[in-house]
Amino acid sequence: QVQVVESGGGLAQAGGSLRLSCAASGSFRSIFAMGWYRQAPGKQRESVAFISSGGHTNYRDYVKGRFTISMNNAENTVALQMNSLKPEDTAVYYCNVRVYRGLGGPYDYWGQGTQVTVSS
Repeated sequence: QVQVVESGGGLAQAGGSLRLSCAASGSFRSIFAMGWYRQAPGKQRESVAFISSGGHTNYRDYVKGRFTISMNNAENTVALQMNSLKPEDTAVYYCNVRVYRGLGGPYDYWGQGTQVTVSS
């Protein structure tokens, strides 16, 4: 089994910053990529950013230039530094981990979600 645990989040004012962290543990051979998704009330879950184990990053346009994703391969952790926050960034943020297990994969695992609220 694979456990994904998020931390961080909370309340910030528009223009402020927050940092999310996520740690993967359990039984897996290696990590293919880690990333963040978010879901606002009444909306579908959407991707925010991801980073591969090789360091390749990808950001959605609505966070590009404001959010930075980073990964610590040795500790199996990923962080999302969120700057210049906007009220529309308000959502539950989910960590996604893609891992190889045994001879198969990659397989997706999700954290429980952490609330980010940005006030205007």
